[in-house]
Amino acid sequence: MLMPKSYKYIAALALSLVAYLHSHATPLAASITPVPHYAKNFEITHHATHRIVTIRNVHSGSTATHQYALVPKGETLPKLPEAITVIRTPVTRVVVMETVYIGYLDALNQLDTIIGAATPNYVSNATIRARIEDGTIQKVQFGAALNIERMLLLQPDLILTSITGDAAFDIPVKLARSGLPVVLSAGYMEQHPLARAEWIKFIAAFFDTEDLAEQTFEHIATRYESLHETVEQIEQRPTVFCGAPYSGAWHMAGGESYVAQAIRDAGGDYLWAEVPGSGAIPLDTERVFRKAAHADIWINPSFYQSLNELCGADQRFQKFHAVQTGQVFNNTKQRTASGGNSIWEGGIVHPDDVLADLIKVFHPELMPDWEFIYYQQLK
Repeated sequence: MLMPKSYKYIAALALSLVAYLHSHATPLAASITPVPHYAKNFEITHHATHRIVTIRNVHSGSTATHQYALVPKGETLPKLPEAITVIRTPVTRVVVMETVYIGYLDALNQLDTIIGAATPNYVSNATIRARIEDGTIQKVQFGAALNIERMLLLQPDLILTSITGDAAFDIPVKLARSGLPVVLSAGYMEQHPLARAEWIKFIAAFFDTEDLAEQTFEHIATRYESLHETVEQIEQRPTVFCGAPYSGAWHMAGGESYVAQAIRDAGGDYLWAEVPGSGAIPLDTERVFRKAAHADIWINPSFYQSLNELCGADQRFQKFHAVQTGQVFNNTKQRTASGGNSIWEGGIVHPDDVLADLIKVFHPELMPDWEFIYYQQLK
């Protein structure tokens, strides 16, 4: 039997342990975001009073990291290095500088937080387009002209954007001295469609909706992998190439890009699969023709909506076997008249739907009842 002194010792130890756990616990423990499974360019670490979001690989060749401290509104600011940008959460006034964020915010039921948007012509979401038209959402950029004064008047608590590495073009450089709460993302640098989708967890952290993000992504990833399994053992894979010339160069997706991964996962044989890198490979049309002249399928030929329009841009396209057999498919089914396209909004968040479309393209016998969401066959 334990002696009274032992009881006192154990009680004191227990109280110390409870005090330690309480002092090191995070008030956000109920909505902790797990380590990303697919995404490689962000991570979220949890502390007692705040979270630190770390972003890396923000553009090709970048070795820098960017950090943001997410501090709940009303909490005392922790001591942080000057290089860390503080964002008070949950955010309620958001400016989106690219349409991809609209897809994430829609999935998180946060469209009502958008107060400003850049390049409004490229917005596909009908709700956001209507709010831009009636002035509920302000236009903050037209082409390269950025209206910083308007952004200051909007008083956003979050501006979402990305960076290319070109200081003359990048928006964050232009906003550097404004004091506005600019947050970079690097989802476009990921190499797997599910990795891009998993950035919903990154976005959710600013709204304190990690639980919803985790549930949404888990459903998407499970369905994606299930669809992939239907074609994983297929031996007969159609040869595939993608893209179209723009400004004199044909930018072919690299073999380590998310596009190449999607083609593989859908049961296609991508002709540039062995080329390293996740970025676009600039090629001339003659070089593409030499390799892809007899390819079975051509996907994503820029913005073209018909074979006549496509071949009207370059008569040499008629020589491609895929054109001659009518096996040209573009992800422009939901393209708006002004150039917006849902595949760059909802399609980024739902690569499972994009994968289903591609399986329908490559192996239609496996998806007889599936109706294209983003793709269409050019006639």
